[in-house]
Amino acid sequence: MSYLNVTEVSHSFGGRQILEDVSFKLLRGEHVGLVGANGEGKSTFLNIITGHILPDEGKVEWPGRVTVGYLDQQSSLVAGQTIREVLRSAFDKMFAAEQQMLELYDKMADVPPEKLDKMMETVGEIQSELEHSGFYSLDAKIEEVANGLGLGEIGLDKDVANLSGGQRSKVLLTKLLLEDSSILLLDEPTNYLDAEHIEWLTKFLQNYENSFILISHDVTFLNNVVNVIYHLENCLLTRYSGDYDKFLELSAIHKAQQNSAYERQQQEVAQLEDFIARNKARISTTGRAKSRQKKLEKMELIEKPREKIKPSFHFKEARTPSRFLVEANDIILGYDTPLTKPVTFALERGQKVAIKGVNGLGKTTLLKTILGFIPPFEGTVYPGEFLVPGYFEQEERTKNENTALEEVWSEYPGMSNYEIRAALAACGLTNEHITSKVFVLSGGEAAKVRLCKLMLKEVNWLVLDEPTNHLDTDAKEELQRALIAFKGSVLLVSHEPEFYETWVDKIMNIEDWTTKII
Repeated sequence: MSYLNVTEVSHSFGGRQILEDVSFKLLRGEHVGLVGANGEGKSTFLNIITGHILPDEGKVEWPGRVTVGYLDQQSSLVAGQTIREVLRSAFDKMFAAEQQMLELYDKMADVPPEKLDKMMETVGEIQSELEHSGFYSLDAKIEEVANGLGLGEIGLDKDVANLSGGQRSKVLLTKLLLEDSSILLLDEPTNYLDAEHIEWLTKFLQNYENSFILISHDVTFLNNVVNVIYHLENCLLTRYSGDYDKFLELSAIHKAQQNSAYERQQQEVAQLEDFIARNKARISTTGRAKSRQKKLEKMELIEKPREKIKPSFHFKEARTPSRFLVEANDIILGYDTPLTKPVTFALERGQKVAIKGVNGLGKTTLLKTILGFIPPFEGTVYPGEFLVPGYFEQEERTKNENTALEEVWSEYPGMSNYEIRAALAACGLTNEHITSKVFVLSGGEAAKVRLCKLMLKEVNWLVLDEPTNHLDTDAKEELQRALIAFKGSVLLVSHEPEFYETWVDKIMNIEDWTTKII
């Protein structure tokens, strides 16, 4: 049984072709991983199949009655609601049915017997449906899923306006899972999730009886939950059975076959052209030359396989700073209320340090306190001398109307147009990306623009807040290489231990300082 049929869909955006004659079927029980490099159009594809974007050509059909739950990178929450209220809204249809049932009960006292029987029948049907759907144990179900994704420790009565970006993402994901849709569409669901919450989500998806389409650059997660891979590259969508590792194996074989076929055909074309050039003027062989010319004209030429642009990252180094980059004495992190116990530590020149801990404990607050952007709730921070930090924020908080070119140029007006373009291209961005507005770029492309700005500055201390969020596998590997090669100091917040464990000198666990129950 097919839940979704996509037939010969093509779509372009801003003069750039995103999809070309793409066809796709989602079958019952398929757990699909939709993979591809940043900017290939994965999120656009999900927006097309959900009807948020109309394709230029082709058809999208959802045969039968299915409910689709969609978590995208741009989902948002409305201030003023508590986490619990947002999660309970996943069951709005059930609450509406209960309200209808209560209203029928109220009306029963004033209706004739012939109508009473019909109303009793309707009430019975609603009651049965609510019981079958688990309506009377909703709060227990909400607590179970919320705790699985780490919302319990935040407090379900907290206003969503006071949540961090990572916490908001968790709320949206939890609400989606509670909705119990027939089909799940998940765009980077593990961004901002800690290891134990990724483990919980992994088990949830492994046991998910229906189908889902998942976009993720987390290879381990993909291998654990998918049984089909669709690879989006150069506007085309290719299906592979198996997990991500199997896809890599089959994809390598497929590319080798494509290259081999292209090379063989090019040799044949060269031989035909050479024969034609040497023989078309000779009377005795002109017939054979014309025959080969016709063969050449009828030949369906194989397009040369296009290689994906891989980023190249390099951080410029500033002068050597003092021995201690920062010394913190009995600092307490927090804004209106304290987030941690008093803690004392020092970061030394040349150290590469990772900060870990579950979301909401103050990792970003720690970075901003160390950099002097905000004061500590209590205690003192002593910065070192000759510090030239470079700070990478995990997300842009406003809608950025600049093009990628304008965004970098505004910070480095002394550079030429060519130099800015070359710097952005080195980060793996094409001309279409460079001339597009930042807010329409994918999460990974926008991250590369911010990394580009950072790499044009001479720094002796990199302070990075979740830099791997949204980055594809090639970009993560290149960023890891660049950070290892950087001779300055690094302070990194990341929820991906496999990214940093092999090369950092020290790991600071903020869970050791928190005043919250974990």
